[in-house]
Amino acid sequence: MRLLDLSAKLLLLLSKDDGQDLIEYALVVALIALGATAGMSTLAADINNAFNSIGSTLSTSV
Repeated sequence: MRLLDLSAKLLLLLSKDDGQDLIEYALVVALIALGATAGMSTLAADINNAFNSIGSTLSTSV
């Protein structure tokens, strides 16, 4: 009897798909983080170039 109850509970546990949503959200967050990381390097280079340009303009005008 206990083995039958355990088997039924195990089948019920394996048939649930509640965790599927959590994994999908985690994959979306990972994709957004990857895109943000890739975009940050380009943005950082552009900001660095802008500050260098401003610095050279200020140093030649003084």
